[in-house]
Amino acid sequence: DDQRQQIDDQQQRLDEQQEMIDRKEQFGAAMNDLYATVDPLVGLPYATIVPWYRVEDLADRAWIHRRNPAALDQDVADLRRLTSEISVHSAAVAAQAASNASGTAWEATLDSLGRGWVSTVFEDATPCGATALACVSGAEPFTVHVRAGSRTDPTMTDWIRTGAAYHEYAHVLQFTNPQPTDDALASFGGDVETMADCYALTFLDGWSLDHEVAIDAYSYYEVNVGYGYTCDANQRQVIRDWVGRLGVTRQVVGG
Repeated sequence: DDQRQQIDDQQQRLDEQQEMIDRKEQFGAAMNDLYATVDPLVGLPYATIVPWYRVEDLADRAWIHRRNPAALDQDVADLRRLTSEISVHSAAVAAQAASNASGTAWEATLDSLGRGWVSTVFEDATPCGATALACVSGAEPFTVHVRAGSRTDPTMTDWIRTGAAYHEYAHVLQFTNPQPTDDALASFGGDVETMADCYALTFLDGWSLDHEVAIDAYSYYEVNVGYGYTCDANQRQVIRDWVGRLGVTRQVVGG
């Protein structure tokens, strides 16, 4: 009886050890699936689409739970859920990039710049305020809300709409790359709008904040777009350096 009990105890320990090995292998496989999902996104200029802090937290939790099968099961489930979130977000991109439902310069420009990640929404009542043409919010960093009247406004041209879209796309980049943006903002006195204007002035050849829109052969509208300050050469270099720092990177997490 004593020998049988000893054998049973040894077998139980072996079973428990095998169960832990199985859980650890499941977590490792889930982590491999996450990296397989992330790898095609590396280089996209939106760092926040891969929340590495959550991945690091899950890896740390798995290490803490390495002797707790039930807790490790939850860690595996949470990691798979995060992978699914990233995958679902990515899956809708190709279709959006190929479609210009509104047929506007706004959407064409944002589709081109955003590579399908940025949505253009036309609204009679936007969250942008009464005078703004368009805006982006931190709550919806991949959505540009555009005043519907801008499509037919006689004081606007497709060239002006294109430049304004560049400005709004800069806000997308600001919200989705917080650390590089905080660093660059110092050169603009902390003003995100002046920085966004500078992005358009830097990357859209021939763009200006001041325009003349013909009414007829003898008259024209004077249209000012932006926030009234044209950035200098040093600030434009800051913008180029900022853009060079943006995007998804492949990070190695420990655990």
